Amino acid sequence: MYKKIGTVVLSVFLAVALAACGNSSNNAGNEATNKPAESDAATAPASNEKKTKIVYWTGDRHDMDYIKEVIQSFNDTNDSNIEVEMVVKTDDYNQAIDLAFASGQAPDLLRVKENTIQAYVTKGYLAPIDDLMTEKMKQEFPLIQDFNQIGGKVYSLPNYGSTLRLVYNKELFAKAGIASPPKSLAEMVDAAKKITEVGKADGAYGFALNFKSPDSAFGRSARVIAEVSGIGGFGYDFKTARFDFTGFKDIIQAYKQMYDDGSTLPGMEALDIDPLRAQFAEGKIGMYISFSSEPGVYKNQFPAKIEWAAAPVPSIDGTIKGVSSFVGGQWLAINSSSKNQEAAWKFMEYMYADEILKTYHEKGFGISMVPSISAVASKPDINGIEGFLPTENDGTWPLNPTVTVEGIKSNDAFFKYMLGEGNLDEIIKDLNTRYNAALDKAIASGEVKAEPKPDFDPMKLGAK
Repeated sequence: MYKKIGTVVLSVFLAVALAACGNSSNNAGNEATNKPAESDAATAPASNEKKTKIVYWTGDRHDMDYIKEVIQSFNDTNDSNIEVEMVVKTDDYNQAIDLAFASGQAPDLLRVKENTIQAYVTKGYLAPIDDLMTEKMKQEFPLIQDFNQIGGKVYSLPNYGSTLRLVYNKELFAKAGIASPPKSLAEMVDAAKKITEVGKADGAYGFALNFKSPDSAFGRSARVIAEVSGIGGFGYDFKTARFDFTGFKDIIQAYKQMYDDGSTLPGMEALDIDPLRAQFAEGKIGMYISFSSEPGVYKNQFPAKIEWAAAPVPSIDGTIKGVSSFVGGQWLAINSSSKNQEAAWKFMEYMYADEILKTYHEKGFGISMVPSISAVASKPDINGIEGFLPTENDGTWPLNPTVTVEGIKSNDAFFKYMLGEGNLDEIIKDLNTRYNAALDKAIASGEVKAEPKPDFDPMKLGAK
């Protein structure tokens, strides 16, 4: 079912965000402090009691300092003698999760996302939480089919959603004589070249992405360029129920052109997201594409020394033919094989407390997807957030089938081509063949369902 998943929720975000712009005085009494909400039982456990230690893994870094504070507060105040250890996996998070489960060393709780939760449920990694949820939680948290409720069972709850935007250095754009952010791939390639011409002497280049992980780099950029161009961001055509990467040809060629022009930051091939952010904050990158977590990053993690802003990502030809992803709908999940599921749930319930989620939104780490939170939370007072607020051109795309592909994955193949390896037409043909073979195998085994939707319209996925 591909109708506007989460559109009602997105409409709430729009109304609240717009109303909040001129409503600071009315929100004064609701402003969250830096201190996370305390639990009802705030008595620290006796030091001589044996603690129940649980481990939480996440790949998120933009909110790391705040979540550390929240966990410390939980450790200090919970009356169940539970101690939580947070592990931030900076590289290959998804692979690390698979390896941990395969070796019997998986964490008690883990961060899940829209592109992993279905696969983790299929693999048996996650425990359903339906019977653990309070009535208040059942009423407060929206359940989105395939995003946190799978096969009739709930595995995670939403906290925040993320929009995707082109993040750009206003000073370098002005220096290069560029009047406005690019609206097409051709304009993006041209802007990157002009910025490099005027900035290279000072170590500034037009474009960069975190290609240490091609999945992360293309997943935050090529994906959304495809989507606003009316193409499934992961190569899946919802109209035909087949994989078809043909629509990515112009996108990947544009990336290769910027690389060949020397318009990309040297060493981008091995760049992780935090070093990229640090370089952008210093004024060394003209533009990149990323999530709405960036304003919080440039306030708290890497204070920006430049004037910057965010704008809609360019489409292939400058024409908008689909909505830009509003990504989210899940956050924490419990390991189905954990021996400490009761303790894990107590911590998970604590993390989903109203004041913690409200503070998360107000600090700019993400745009709340919980209507009861977005209805009372103040608009984040953070530079650059305006460019990330949801609009009618943002929406939630349906999930495409998750398949296990033999051989090189699409993003790795595209990355190799960008660096000069292979013929793009042949690469796309090979990807289509292998991904559809994997799809057919998954359908035959009953792991996934894929039905053509001839009337699928990516322009109808946005908020009304």
